[in-house]
Amino acid sequence: MRKFVKEHGLLLVNVGLFLAFFGGMILSGAAAYSEEQSAHGQPGVSVLEYLSTGNFVEATFENWESEFLQMAMYVVLTVFLFQKGSSESKPMGKEAPQDEDPRTATIKDTTPWPVKRGGAVLKVYEHSLSLLLFLLFIASFSLHAMGGAAAYSEDQQSHGEAAVSVFEFMGTSQFWFESFQNWQSEFLAVAVLVGASVYLREKGSPESKPVAEPHYETGA
Repeated sequence: MRKFVKEHGLLLVNVGLFLAFFGGMILSGAAAYSEEQSAHGQPGVSVLEYLSTGNFVEATFENWESEFLQMAMYVVLTVFLFQKGSSESKPMGKEAPQDEDPRTATIKDTTPWPVKRGGAVLKVYEHSLSLLLFLLFIASFSLHAMGGAAAYSEDQQSHGEAAVSVFEFMGTSQFWFESFQNWQSEFLAVAVLVGASVYLREKGSPESKPVAEPHYETGA
């Protein structure tokens, strides 16, 4: 057990933090939603009831979509683009291990089976990380639109106006404001990390260059 925790500690801690903060979001979201309902003369909701509201679905997936978009774009952009001196970039002027053609690799017992299989399976596997992230983005984007349409319609109806469809909601400034306000912050965070890693260090972290390495050296 101890070995498993050590080998998977980074994933386990991040999943644990996600569950803790997600639980906090649900509890505080249910309370805030109930307060808003009461202010409009409507009954509050339980935590379980809150999970079925458009408010919860929209709040959850408008954030998830920006995270998956950021990571998908980052994975793809780092294939082609470089930042001299940054630990987040492939080395410049020399071959990187990530660019090696798996079709010329020596097949071993530990070689992933898609590489052994080759063909279309390998073609998909070569881009499976970005494909997964883009699929998660599309799913989150769609659920954001669905949850947002429900929440927007609820607000419209409370003011005596008609509900909207998902596609109608996607044509509103509200939907795109929610998307852009999250997207811009994600790419700002990436830009700060890429730029700051040229000059700043974090001893022991693989996201940083060695502390004594010159600023002009690009990460391996």
